[in-house]
Amino acid sequence: MSLKENLINGTNFDHTSLNALQKVTLRAVVMSFLFFGLVAIEGMIMRMVATGPKVNPLPPMFSHPDHYFSIMTAHPIVGIFGSTYQLVFAAFMFLVPFLTKKPLYSIKLANFVWLTITIGTALAWLSAFIWHYAPLYTLYWPLPADTEQFHVIGGIVFIIGVALIMIGTLGFIYNIYATIFARVGVHKDKTTKELLISGFGIDGMLNLFNKLLGKPPYSKEPALALPVVAIFRGTVDTFLDAIVILAAGILVLVFLIADLSGASWDVGAIDALLYKNFFWWGLDLVADGLVLIYVAGSWYLLATLITGQKLFMENVARAALMLELLVSWMVWSHHLLADQGQPEMMKLISGEMVTAFELLTQGLALFITLTTLWKARPLKMTMELKYLLGGLIGFGLAVPAAIIQADMGMNRVLHNTQWIIMAHVHIALIVGLYMTLYSALYVLWPIVTNNTKMYSAKLSNVHFWMYLIGGVGMGAFGGMAGLDGMLRRHLYVNGEFNTLMVLAAICGSMILIAWFVFLFNIVMSIGIKGLIGIFLPAKDQTASYGIEPEVIAENHK
Repeated sequence: MSLKENLINGTNFDHTSLNALQKVTLRAVVMSFLFFGLVAIEGMIMRMVATGPKVNPLPPMFSHPDHYFSIMTAHPIVGIFGSTYQLVFAAFMFLVPFLTKKPLYSIKLANFVWLTITIGTALAWLSAFIWHYAPLYTLYWPLPADTEQFHVIGGIVFIIGVALIMIGTLGFIYNIYATIFARVGVHKDKTTKELLISGFGIDGMLNLFNKLLGKPPYSKEPALALPVVAIFRGTVDTFLDAIVILAAGILVLVFLIADLSGASWDVGAIDALLYKNFFWWGLDLVADGLVLIYVAGSWYLLATLITGQKLFMENVARAALMLELLVSWMVWSHHLLADQGQPEMMKLISGEMVTAFELLTQGLALFITLTTLWKARPLKMTMELKYLLGGLIGFGLAVPAAIIQADMGMNRVLHNTQWIIMAHVHIALIVGLYMTLYSALYVLWPIVTNNTKMYSAKLSNVHFWMYLIGGVGMGAFGGMAGLDGMLRRHLYVNGEFNTLMVLAAICGSMILIAWFVFLFNIVMSIGIKGLIGIFLPAKDQTASYGIEPEVIAENHK
């Protein structure tokens, strides 16, 4: 049965609806990669400024604190929300219908999601570009509502932009859960209880317990496929994160409007330590829900599609996703290990001990994926397999780098340096997350584009190697600078870390060039008319959309 037939078999999902799903997926993908290009340019500007006046070819305006720190503020918003969220949400709103054999709950809502996140990201970026609104790290303490320090209009525009992103995120969550819980197709006889037990991975844990006790398995046919369990589970964290960031944004907006109206409200009325714990509890769920859990589910799906075989230790993988639920809600304090006001027991238990479990859960996901691939040898080194391996490399480097920081002693040395942002965050996102998503894109490409072939396999390989070397290299050289004492959220204009920053800039330029290569390859594959057509209303198409899963696997042999 083809992927198309798998998607529409036994449902009312006709060709027109499938075409609409293809288009909304591609719309979000296009916007994601446009924002990626913007964030890559922003990153290169910061990299070039840090090389110092003897090397930096940029005009002096880019080294001005107002301009530099406004770029630093917009950079994570555009990268994490405008680019990463869009790409992840697009992939999952396409994959959940395919994996559950049910139509997406609402195409209109899917269009609302990508459009709202796009507008919100653009507003947040404009607040930095026009008004130089620069609280440095999203909505962190002290609340960026001081009109003597920040432009009040810029702050209001920024918060409205962030709020729109979070509203779009809630729309995505509703669409996913409404699809999963729809009583149609294979789930028409499933109860809400059965879907919840499967969605949280509880059935996998019960299967393991029963096996240890010598009893029959709790469920031979789980209600939800393992990748859907990861999506279901990760979306819980994404929901909580959206609520926290939205609440923090509303709080900042209240103070901004109060200042604008002439009222004298003191942000000191908000307990700083309480706010920081609330904020980091929510924001850390981006890493756990979006990155760790979503990525683990993507690895499992890609490994089974590439090999055509059952996932190794599937019940363990399901149980691990349930365990990660508890871990992800208890690790936020590792962001506050350097905060003197944070209670020592919270630092020890949440910041160090529970955080160490993330090395176990993510390491287990990596092991299961690699073993699944190993057992299916020989495999053909296709682009999707290359990018999957690249994603595994990224997290194999970034997660241990984070665990090193989750120690009160090491954290005093590393926390406020480039180590955390380059060796950990950039490698995790640029290499680990994005290369996993590139693998998914190559798998889904023939499905969402009606079997359109990629324009050039050579360009795909050029993109892969430049992106991988550039991503790992930039993170590594930036991390080395951090070990030498280079601070993050700091403006260096005199070339204090010149050699390492030049090397990091060279690697960063490789990422930017790789993006141009990839974009050229995509545009040449679908043509300008095809690119424009993505944003036009969907029409009925009855051409073949899919390829056989067995053919995917066979092509890797």
